[in-house]
Amino acid sequence: MNLIIAVLLTGIGATVVMDIWCLLRQYLLGQAFPNYGMVGRWIGHIPRGRFIHQTIGKSAEIPAEHLIGWAAHYLIGISFAALLIFIAGSEWLHHPTLITALLVGIGTVLAPFLIMQPGMGAGIAASKTPNPAAARLQSIITHGVFGLGLYFSGWGCKWLLQL
Repeated sequence: MNLIIAVLLTGIGATVVMDIWCLLRQYLLGQAFPNYGMVGRWIGHIPRGRFIHQTIGKSAEIPAEHLIGWAAHYLIGISFAALLIFIAGSEWLHHPTLITALLVGIGTVLAPFLIMQPGMGAGIAASKTPNPAAARLQSIITHGVFGLGLYFSGWGCKWLLQL
């Protein structure tokens, strides 16, 4: 049971760290906060048989798309925490290591690069965006911050759950 709780808390904690980073980036650098409503719209179209969009912003709205997108955002964060524990073993929770958390965090950028961005009309690794290099760099940095969040959340779980 502690393992399930640790995975949940680590994933939620890392996702919160990433969201705080995105808020700081927005307020300090003027960069837009991710619109998870568009993720919800994309997910909402999948059961209807539509996996790829020219531009997700021009696709039909889905009821509760913001709620769906935010829920997906956190569920994906939890899934990536589970991936970390699967790769590193549950022992990682007893002795979290920064390098493992960063490698998994940065590695998770493959999901948006290869699945979400193409499906939402941005192309593979944001190739169809106005500035692909900047979008890629921002994604890598954000997923690196997620990796830091995995690390700090892992230590938080160790302390909180007495692992």
